[in-house]
Amino acid sequence: MQRLTMRKTSLPLLFTIVALVGLLTGCSKEKTPPISERIAKIWTARIVEENTVVVYSRGVTNPAPVRPTYSNFRLDLSSAPTVRYTEFDGNTFVGQYTVTDSKLTLTSLNPQPTGTTGTIEFTINSISDNELVLTRSSQSQKTGNTTNKYTLSNP
Repeated sequence: MQRLTMRKTSLPLLFTIVALVGLLTGCSKEKTPPISERIAKIWTARIVEENTVVVYSRGVTNPAPVRPTYSNFRLDLSSAPTVRYTEFDGNTFVGQYTVTDSKLTLTSLNPQPTGTTGTIEFTINSISDNELVLTRSSQSQKTGNTTNKYTLSNP
């Protein structure tokens, strides 16, 4: 008889504990918005590397940046799926963009950027609320066929 009473009280207690643990762990998790929402901002260059050499770092004047015109760089992804892409030389291209977990692809860029067919692809290295790190998947002819890594910020 004692065994039966113990089983009756421990079963509801077990369910209560499981329910409490489920509630506590379920409530503590904040849902991260999808990358397509997090990337939909206007991004500007903070640090730019060409073949792993830092050629621009916003705000650094000594030593002088190799390519200070990266202050012109702008990647406007705020009106999906339209992109406005301004390169370091001030040329602006308008097209479409798509994003996956690890790739950002700019397509139908008009006019076509030098050395492209109107498409530029980037690997998304990391993203946070105010920083986006991209590596261009192909070399840039404008920078002497270098592979470029962009640390972008918003604002």
